[in-house]
Amino acid sequence: MMTVALVLIVIWGTTWAAIRIGLEGIPPFTGVALRFAIASAVLLAVAFLARIPLGRSRIERRLWLLNTALTFCASYGIVYWCEQYVPSGITAVLFATFPLFVALLAHFALPGERLTPGGAGGILLGFAGVGVIYSEDFASLGGAKVAVASAVMLASPVVSAFATVAVKRWGKEVHPLSISAVPMGLAAILMAGVALAAERDLPIVFDATSVGALLYLSILGSALSFSLWYWLLSHAAATRVSLISYLNPVVAVGVGVLFLREPITLRILSGSALVVSGVALAAHRRAIPSRAPRGPIRETRERPRWRREGRGG
Repeated sequence: MMTVALVLIVIWGTTWAAIRIGLEGIPPFTGVALRFAIASAVLLAVAFLARIPLGRSRIERRLWLLNTALTFCASYGIVYWCEQYVPSGITAVLFATFPLFVALLAHFALPGERLTPGGAGGILLGFAGVGVIYSEDFASLGGAKVAVASAVMLASPVVSAFATVAVKRWGKEVHPLSISAVPMGLAAILMAGVALAAERDLPIVFDATSVGALLYLSILGSALSFSLWYWLLSHAAATRVSLISYLNPVVAVGVGVLFLREPITLRILSGSALVVSGVALAAHRRAIPSRAPRGPIRETRERPRWRREGRGG
C-alpha cells in the first residue's frame, strides 16, 4: 500500500505542472473537456468489462449531477483558468486548503465528524498560511492578474469540498467508478460547450508537448489515479490515505521551480509550510475519534453494497 501511496503522491503532485505545460498549446476549458473525455472513456470501458451496473438508484444519478457540476466542471475549470496566471506550485498550495474546507463542512453535515479544538486550530493555521502567501509582493510574480487569479483559485477547493461531503453523506452504496466515470463524461460535454462559446477564436496546438501533457493528465492524472485512490480507501483508513494530500504541494512546488522556472520566495515557502502543517494538524485531530468508534461512527466501517456483492472495485 505504501508503494501505491507514493505513486499517487508523484502523479498528483506533478499534475499541476502538467496542466501548465498543456496550457501552452490547449486553452483551459478545451483542456478540461478533452482530459475528462479521455479519462471517462477509459473508466467506462473498465466498468463495462467489470460488469459494474451504473445509474440504478436515484441518489446515484443525483450524485452524478453534483459531481459533474462541482468536482469536475467548476473545480477543474477554475484550476485550469487560474494556472494561466498563477505558478503551478502556488495553485497546488492554495488547493491544499481543500481538507480544511471539508473539515468545516463535515462538522455541520456529518454527525460522526465533529470538529475538535485541535482541528479548529489546524484550520486557522492553514488559513494563516494562505494569508502569508497573499502578503507576498505579487508584482514580482506577475502583478494584479496573479493576485486576482489566486483569489479565484480558492473557490476550487471550496466547491470540491461541498461535493466531497455530499458524496460522503449520501454515496456509501454507490460504486466509486460510477461517481467518477459518468460525471467525468458529462463534464466533458458541458465543458466542450463552454470552450466552444469562450475559446472559439483561440488557437489550439496539438504538438508533442501538449498532447503528451493531455494524455498524462487523462490516463495517469485522472483514470489511473482515481482507481488507485479508491483501492487505497478500500484497504486502509481514510485518515491515513488523506496524508497524501499534504505531500502533493511539496512535489508541485519542487517541480515548478526545477522544471518550469517558477519563482519561489521565503515568504511563499513559509506560507506553504503553514498550510501543510495546518491541514496535517486538522486531519490528525479529526482522526482521534475513529480509533474508538461508537454510535454512528461504527456505521462508516460497514462495507458498501457494491463491495459486499463483489461488483468490482
